[in-house]
Amino acid sequence: GAGGGSTGQGGMGQGGEGTGGNKTAAQCFKDTYWAVQPKYDQFKPVIGSHCLGTNHQDISGIERVVFLGDSITEGTFPTPAQSVYRQLLSKKLEAKFPGVQIDECAVNGARVKDFLSGDNQIAKCFPGPEPKKTLVIMTMGGNDVVRWAEKKTPQAEALKDADAIAATFREAIEWFYKDKAQFPKGVNVVFSNVYEYTDGTGDLSSCVGAQVIGLGGNYFEGAPVLSYLNEQYMRIAVETGTDMLFMLENF
Repeated sequence: GAGGGSTGQGGMGQGGEGTGGNKTAAQCFKDTYWAVQPKYDQFKPVIGSHCLGTNHQDISGIERVVFLGDSITEGTFPTPAQSVYRQLLSKKLEAKFPGVQIDECAVNGARVKDFLSGDNQIAKCFPGPEPKKTLVIMTMGGNDVVRWAEKKTPQAEALKDADAIAATFREAIEWFYKDKAQFPKGVNVVFSNVYEYTDGTGDLSSCVGAQVIGLGGNYFEGAPVLSYLNEQYMRIAVETGTDMLFMLENF
């Protein structure tokens, strides 16, 4: 997780690496090629010197870890089950927090709406008050975005959808903090931003495997919209005091 000084919604920490240990997005990605690089620094996030994500929370004393999300978290063929990121991270978390309980409610093909409706991932993993100090780790949004590419959605329409996705995502994040009785010992939330494989060029044919799910050709209009959506994810991380990992940039 990202280290830091906030313990939940509405607070900004000083960063788990201490004074002087943080960077800006501009510093982290100055040598990275992106056709339309998201402008994260406008929200003044605290980014760790590792450049892997923000550094807003002090994540310690975790007793339960819950994974939510889509196929990135659930894992898909041909990656062996023991090699998906969730399993690799679980081993590290078990070493860091001995005796930790680890649960997973992710669903292949899930969309942002499936946090609080549809698959109801949050309700399934948290049917009542959680007595253990909890860390929630989430990946979500890729299946919302892929629909733009499938339909070659016009930019103005995709932008409206991006606002709706971000609003639903924020609602899911805020659920964890709206009732302190739900997590009496506290909860930390870490989520990734939304990745795509064209490096912002919109060249859907740049990955041969994408043809399997029907993607191909060009979708130039989508690149700035995805950057905008990821900027909204960063805004959510800053304003709720949670943490965002740079999956887009590190993919």
